[in-house]
Amino acid sequence: MIRVGVDVGGTFTDIVLEQTKAGKGSDQDVVVTKVPSTPHDQSEGVVKGVLQVCEQAGVKPDDIDVLFHGTTVATNMVIERKGAEVGMLTTKGFRDILHMARHKRPHNFSLQFDVPWQSKPLVKRRNRLSITERLMPPEGTIEVPLDEDEVRQAAELFKKRGLDAVIIGFLFSFLNDAHEQRAKEIVQEVMPDAFVCASSEVVNVIREYERFSSTAMNAYIGPKTALYLRNLEKRLLDNDVNAVVRIMQSNGGISTIANTSERPIGLLLSGPAGGVIGGRWTGEHCDTSNVITIDIGGTSADISVIQNGELRVKNPRDTEVASLPVLVPMIDIDAIGAGGGSIAYVDAGGAFRVGPRSAGATPGPACYGNGGTEPTVTDAQVVLGRLDEEQFLGGDLSIDAKLARKAIETHIAKPLGLDVEEAALGIIRIINNNMALAINANSVAKGVDPRGFTLMGFGGAGPLHSVALGEMISAKDVISPLQPGITAAMGLLVSDLQYEYTRSVVATLNDADDNTFQHLNKVADELRAEAEAQLEADGIDAKDRRFRKVMECRYAGQGFELRADVPDAKLSKSNVQEVIDSFFDVHKQQYGHAFKDQVTEAVTLRVIASAAVDTLRLKDLPKGGETNPSAALLYSRATVFDDVGAADTPRYDRMKLKADDVITGPAMITQHNSTTLVPPGHKATVLGHGDIRIAKS
Repeated sequence: MIRVGVDVGGTFTDIVLEQTKAGKGSDQDVVVTKVPSTPHDQSEGVVKGVLQVCEQAGVKPDDIDVLFHGTTVATNMVIERKGAEVGMLTTKGFRDILHMARHKRPHNFSLQFDVPWQSKPLVKRRNRLSITERLMPPEGTIEVPLDEDEVRQAAELFKKRGLDAVIIGFLFSFLNDAHEQRAKEIVQEVMPDAFVCASSEVVNVIREYERFSSTAMNAYIGPKTALYLRNLEKRLLDNDVNAVVRIMQSNGGISTIANTSERPIGLLLSGPAGGVIGGRWTGEHCDTSNVITIDIGGTSADISVIQNGELRVKNPRDTEVASLPVLVPMIDIDAIGAGGGSIAYVDAGGAFRVGPRSAGATPGPACYGNGGTEPTVTDAQVVLGRLDEEQFLGGDLSIDAKLARKAIETHIAKPLGLDVEEAALGIIRIINNNMALAINANSVAKGVDPRGFTLMGFGGAGPLHSVALGEMISAKDVISPLQPGITAAMGLLVSDLQYEYTRSVVATLNDADDNTFQHLNKVADELRAEAEAQLEADGIDAKDRRFRKVMECRYAGQGFELRADVPDAKLSKSNVQEVIDSFFDVHKQQYGHAFKDQVTEAVTLRVIASAAVDTLRLKDLPKGGETNPSAALLYSRATVFDDVGAADTPRYDRMKLKADDVITGPAMITQHNSTTLVPPGHKATVLGHGDIRIAKS
């Protein structure tokens, strides 16, 4: 069995190949590599990386059984507003829901703020057409029949305008989707090549603005995402890669190409999700269940918290992309513009700033020699002696320290009257402070005390910053994973196949009667049947299928809800208190209090269907136990540290370190995909699988 994980970042595409050899039990060989990303068409970089890792592993492309893929293609489309031209059919009188939204002001006291859902709408007003029809709550009864002629005329107009996609969002369709489904049939008859979706298929829940906006998002990214996935499949086949392809979802699960093409909205945090999954897996074999992860790549830093081994899922009120609501489950990840490619500059007011603008893959940092002239965080690391020319990406990518020095001198040092090393240290201090503030916002501000957590830094730049960040947030220690630059790709190989099916079920739980429980159980059974059908279509054996129920609850009158666990058994008066108590526990963790005398209301029921995949297993390292082992020593070179200045610093080859070896700082531990910084006064201990734990001496 050969499996490949591919994670596409803003600067590099990371690839890991895992081979389980027949006749050798559970022995596995793992080969990793990185190639530059190709923003114009991500599939080019993906295929190049797959072919490169196959060559390194000595296997043929057609030997690959499964390929797992995490991508930023959908997210970039939304951020850059380069999606499809979308048409919308909605209930008469509700044409401007996407414009009015919730009447929220992004900045309460600003008179000139930008409202993205108005200035850059996913569906232009002229393409939002109203249709005569009306459903009524609470049963979804038909008050006004659907005017099919109006639907057909609207579809003809959309076709004449050359629109790529159409959404249908009718009021109360989550109670009865008959009108939406009939309208969809008519639109597909008129526009057979368009991407058409109904809100009841995408997010079958209450809140018309969020439901309509999420459906619009699905259609906005749908055509180009489907085209990308088709191109990827074709390019893989053209290069003899006949593997089954699975796509990482924002909820931390994986899905099929067919399912992802229909509901691409699940891709919006695909890339960062793999890193968090990889961080949890690394924590498990380091006996560390409380982890704060920070994935620092070339463009961004993605931050998440893993508590007691559990991934944290965002509340529905927080699931958004580019300030637009996306009602799909997402791992709680905060992303900021802070990475190796983040550009340092002096602004018009004379302030020294770093990021969020990035040099990206093209032209990249100045030291790459690809035409970039602005100084970046990577250039600062080079000037400080923390990245060596002959060790960068194992020598696969040449860098020029003179270009890095020139960029910092020209744009930062001279304007601010600093020497080049001081300017480079300033760049690192500023970017570290930016990241530390973001970590605290994702932990302390949400009731998590970092002092009881390990900070795990990965991504190509993560281990260069993680010790400094760990000290700034008072983390108990720091872990540098075995393959930091490939952790997100490795996370793809330990992710389960997963789907979520959702329906609104507004009901109070404290005084629920038999009819209420009968309705809740009926909805749960219907959702499970949908999930069973999808897993059956994926060829998952019945014995391997797993199901979990979650109920999103709130206090009666509260604006938004939180996830509470639901017992496996059917809901009844005898076990409903378990749901209420679970809601209390989550509310107390999130907000610091829980009102146990208040009425609890169920809003949404979810059935989470999953199937475990073969997981990546790492070999145990041979025992070492030496301090600063000479066998792993490469050479020494001057390196600049905070408060110490330049110090002669040894370089160690990480691939030659053994279990229980100890490296005392200052030291640099180098490998192909990343470099780990061990500052003075710290020591790094090699763990059983090759991960490194760093703490004060």
